[in-house]
Amino acid sequence: MNPVTVSIDIARPREELFDYLADVANHPEFCDHFLTDWRLTREDSYGTGAGARFKGTRRLTRYGWADMALVEVDPPRRIVARGRGGMFNGISSTTVWSLESGADGVTRVEVTAQTAAATATDRLSEALGQRAWAKRGWGRALRRLRAIAEDDRDRGTRATIAGGPRKPASAFRFDAHV
Repeated sequence: MNPVTVSIDIARPREELFDYLADVANHPEFCDHFLTDWRLTREDSYGTGAGARFKGTRRLTRYGWADMALVEVDPPRRIVARGRGGMFNGISSTTVWSLESGADGVTRVEVTAQTAAATATDRLSEALGQRAWAKRGWGRALRRLRAIAEDDRDRGTRATIAGGPRKPASAFRFDAHV
């Protein structure tokens, strides 16, 4: 699927929005209308390496499960997530979040999503409406993100680790650069 780009202006500081988006556990709060059944892939859900598995709600999809992991986290400007989905994880995906500061504390949030199908049947499925589905889903996700950031409303549930917590909750954040 060719890249789908959607953007919105949110009246919050860029650093605050970046910290929210860099925590994968927050993504189902605004994406659960088109990406459901979120499960974290590790305990630390923040920063490079954090990931999740989820299911897309698009009809006529044979295998809706996919995963993603944050591969590039460049504070406070850009987050890149790569993943795979579909049958035998044959569809690769890339999602790029770009944040630009504007006047009066307004931040321009832009998300670009792209997939690359490996088989002819997956390419056919993409041709039958996946681009429109993705554009609609990401547009609504950004509107929900704005509602959460500005007014603290329309919030879904956070993702959890499959099987429940493994240790007492802490504020620990792993830093690979130390």
